Amino acid sequence: MEADEAGTLARVKSLRTELLNPKVTEYGGRIVKTTGDGTLIEFPSAVDAVQHAVDVQREIARRGAGEPEAKRIVLRMGINLGDIIIDGDDIYGDGVNVAARLEGLAEPSGICISGTVYEHVRKKLDTTFEDMGAQQVKNIAEPIRVYRVRATPESKVAPVQGAALALPDKPSIAVLPFQNISGDPEQEYFADGMVEEIITGLARIKWLFVIARNSSFAYKGKTPDIRQVGRELGVRYVLEGSVRKAANRVRITGQLIEAETGAHLWADRYDGAIEDVFELQDRITETIVGIIEPNLRLAEIERARRKRPDSLGAYDLYLRALPHFASVMPEEANIGLGYLEEALKLDPNYAAVHAHISWALEIRVMRGGFNEADAAAGVRHARAALAYGSDDATALAVATIALLHLGHDFAAASGAITRALSLNGSCAIALFFGAHIHGLSGDAATAEDYALRAMRLSPYDPFSFLAHLARGCLRLRDGRFDDAASLYFEAVQANPRFSVLHTFQAAALAMAGRVDEAKIAARRVMELEPTFRTGSFVEFLSTFVRPELARPLSAGLRQTGLPE
Repeated sequence: MEADEAGTLARVKSLRTELLNPKVTEYGGRIVKTTGDGTLIEFPSAVDAVQHAVDVQREIARRGAGEPEAKRIVLRMGINLGDIIIDGDDIYGDGVNVAARLEGLAEPSGICISGTVYEHVRKKLDTTFEDMGAQQVKNIAEPIRVYRVRATPESKVAPVQGAALALPDKPSIAVLPFQNISGDPEQEYFADGMVEEIITGLARIKWLFVIARNSSFAYKGKTPDIRQVGRELGVRYVLEGSVRKAANRVRITGQLIEAETGAHLWADRYDGAIEDVFELQDRITETIVGIIEPNLRLAEIERARRKRPDSLGAYDLYLRALPHFASVMPEEANIGLGYLEEALKLDPNYAAVHAHISWALEIRVMRGGFNEADAAAGVRHARAALAYGSDDATALAVATIALLHLGHDFAAASGAITRALSLNGSCAIALFFGAHIHGLSGDAATAEDYALRAMRLSPYDPFSFLAHLARGCLRLRDGRFDDAASLYFEAVQANPRFSVLHTFQAAALAMAGRVDEAKIAARRVMELEPTFRTGSFVEFLSTFVRPELARPLSAGLRQTGLPE
């Protein structure tokens, strides 16, 4: 400010207008107030708050990379989860005070979070956290457990020279031989077998182009530049890893890399006993394949966003539509529907597009008014997805929502899930949707099994709320209302913008005798869905949910104060 007051103020205003404010909207937050060079923001969930902070810090670092250090705008961020006092549009209380103290503990360009935030996000975000221990801060009586969030910008890489193979017209991946770092040459067979199993599992995902084993094993014993591998094999993604054996234990690590940039998209490690090599191979392969699929999908979405709109084909239009299904609310679904309708014009037989159109229409019917024309069209597109996508596990799975909710055809929906899982047993979306379908209308044991398998395969999946919702419905059916409310709370945390989750949570809380809490959840329903009416909602659900679920749901909602 001392060197260039006007220029600094202009850069701060530009930063707020171009980055901070749009990011707050993207993650469902609310700017409470700005105070000098500070901003107080309220988010519906801890996950949204931390992901917002990480995204903003990375983008600020990227923008400032070419500027002299003295001119860079840097921020510190503190995030807390706690009670607040609402006064008009403002908020007060210890929850806010702790967040302010955490901001003071953060380094320039850094993020500090409280222990309560850490407990909510540690298993849901692919981010590194560093424990700073208990910190005593001003005006707060008890020490606060603090964690530092490590959110560094993606590293820049120099372009690789030489000719490259053309990329296929769908996502492509090579799995390199895993390094045997145990010092035991006899463990080579285990490492090679692991890679072969992963390649086989990935090959079952119909929308992937997977390099054959013989080609990827050409790099065995080498430490190649990943960008060069991408060019030589003509793939967009590379999976590499290592195997270490010690006594009767084995540790396997894996990391997914975008070949063009060298950016790491996902990494994890797995530990287990080696008493049964084949069982361990199967378990780890199933987990890795289940995690890789959604991560590849998210990476492809980001790639599509970067492309010029006039170069988009049907596939890219489809990818651009996918993020608008995350909230499962009609305003976003309508945006996605626009992309999908354009994609269908380019490829009328695109099964996944038909499936997602059916889902968009289902969202519009259930949350935007029970329109019979939309319902009929949703069922029509769902059946088209089954007809054109008999070998596409994702299309089959997504089509089941409209088949059940709009077509009231449980047999067709559950059959499509069975078919999807026969094509790809590690298809997390099929397990999530299958858990939901059986949780509402089918077999309790199947719903529980699908939900737990889905969460094991893809614990950070954006649709994990379906697993919590399904399990909550099973508890509601059994009269275990407190347990149901707890599971619905987990569902709300996973997707706080989906009004139906708050609706089920309100009913369960009311049936558990926690009416005051139920009314708080009910207010959130009305904030998200102002047109909600208990009578039409229950009447619609009763056409496809089991009576033993519909009864407590209806009874609970009528205690919450929601309009009839």
